[in-house]
Amino acid sequence: MKRTVVGMLALTAMAAAMGSAFAQETAKVAPAMTAAEKEQAKKIYFERCAGCHGVLRKGATGKNLEPHWSKKDKDGNVTEGGTLKLGQQRLEKIIGYGTDGGMVNFDDILTKEEIGLMAKYIQNTPDVPPEYSFKDTMDSWKVIVPVDQRPKKQMNNFNLKNMFSVTLRDTGEVALIDGDTKEIRSIVKTGYAVHISRLSKSGRYVYVIGRDGRLSLIDLWMEKPAVVAELKIGFDARSVDTSKFKGYDDKYAIAGSYWPPQYVIMDGDTLKPLKVVSTRGMTVDGEYHPEPRVASIVSSEIKPEWVVNIKETGQILLVDYSDIKNLKTTTIESAKFLHDGGWDASKRYFLVAANASNKIAAVDTKTGKLAALVDTAKIPHPGRGANFVHPKFGPVWATGHLGADVVTLISTPSDNPKYAKYKEYNWKVVQEMKHVPGNLFVKTHPKSKHFWADAPQNPDKDLAESVAVWDMADLSKPKAILNVAKDSGLPPTKAVKRAVHPEYSADGKEVWISLWGGKTDQSAIVVYDDATLKVKKVITDPKMITPTGKFNVYNTQHDIY
Repeated sequence: MKRTVVGMLALTAMAAAMGSAFAQETAKVAPAMTAAEKEQAKKIYFERCAGCHGVLRKGATGKNLEPHWSKKDKDGNVTEGGTLKLGQQRLEKIIGYGTDGGMVNFDDILTKEEIGLMAKYIQNTPDVPPEYSFKDTMDSWKVIVPVDQRPKKQMNNFNLKNMFSVTLRDTGEVALIDGDTKEIRSIVKTGYAVHISRLSKSGRYVYVIGRDGRLSLIDLWMEKPAVVAELKIGFDARSVDTSKFKGYDDKYAIAGSYWPPQYVIMDGDTLKPLKVVSTRGMTVDGEYHPEPRVASIVSSEIKPEWVVNIKETGQILLVDYSDIKNLKTTTIESAKFLHDGGWDASKRYFLVAANASNKIAAVDTKTGKLAALVDTAKIPHPGRGANFVHPKFGPVWATGHLGADVVTLISTPSDNPKYAKYKEYNWKVVQEMKHVPGNLFVKTHPKSKHFWADAPQNPDKDLAESVAVWDMADLSKPKAILNVAKDSGLPPTKAVKRAVHPEYSADGKEVWISLWGGKTDQSAIVVYDDATLKVKKVITDPKMITPTGKFNVYNTQHDIY
């Protein structure tokens, strides 16, 4: 009896041990990481991933990257997922090769070891970064050249209207390139990976904001344009604009933060902080969100208002800056997740992508109300979009898509009597032009007959290195495909040289395309003649590393796209 009991106890212990070992082998436990590995992964995640997936990894344009998540649909059904469920090997393949949904392949950006590191990192619980207070903002403020010491007139002989502010992504710089001579006039140290350049209403100042939350004010009137004021608005940011309503010209500036989720109002000529406003709150679905990032911001010229788009909540804010101390805000419900957008041709309506809902939201800034929610193909990504008069449907605004193989044309209203016959089409998708997934930017110009679209996020190398061009007079004609990498004359590389962000010259005669290579590859800007689609100039320079966004001063100042 005693032996039997002992044997049973031994068997029970053995079974428990085996069960424990089996559980350890099969349980979804986050991979262990050293402190040094975590720090390296944090840096890569911030620079490469946070923009789409969020600091807290809850997703927006990109998927949710939490170790475990669950959500209910409208019928109460629960779906579960997470990076732990996907596992190390599957995550490495996704990171390395990308997806058809618009995620770029990182096998030519990160090393094999870094891809493995990131797969481990996103299986671990996200760290919550610190907050950033008004005092922190104020402490970061620097006036490098006081207003009274700045030039009283333009001190250089540059044609500022045709100057381009070009983001040098990985060096944390902006190159100011003369559109007439194609020469680099100044390279200015800014925040990391400047997302946009915005012009003051006067055209004198360029406001650039880096993904690290650093806002820089560049004075174009100086003999050599340079930064005259600086401010850090948070740890991660994307958007900036100024006050443009008559009587408030450039009096104020506003910048939006991804983390912490807030926006900062400041003096326009010094960047002195005046107010910090949190955007945390309820989504359009009635749920609280801890990280509702500030996406795009534009300035109305109809009222003293900014249109502030809150990504995760799907709420559009109309911020009245006529009385900063008694700030009034109108909240407009739209859809998730708000991203970027632009004005229609009349500058009355602002159209913004709600890319997780596959919709475009249109705000009537005259009435202060939502004008329309337009259903589109998967993951619209317009940049600023593009406006032209369609031969059949009248005024239209266009968006490309990260996740669909079309460019969508949406009819927009007009007060011009000659377009009254197109009213029946307003706020409808009137045409889908065949393209490829992975588009980031579309562009045209009032003086051009062509429409341009890139595809830098497409997993196919040739497509990512090319742009498509349509003849707007006859959209039924086959589009032209220009391989920008081959046209550049640069030696071919295994890594993808992504052709990104078409931008017109001020007169609409040239289109500039960034050829975005790796840090060690020679990058370039390829300038095309818009009329002939032939290469006019290839701009290269050892100092011009990873050029991405380009912003022509005149076109940006006047919202021409």
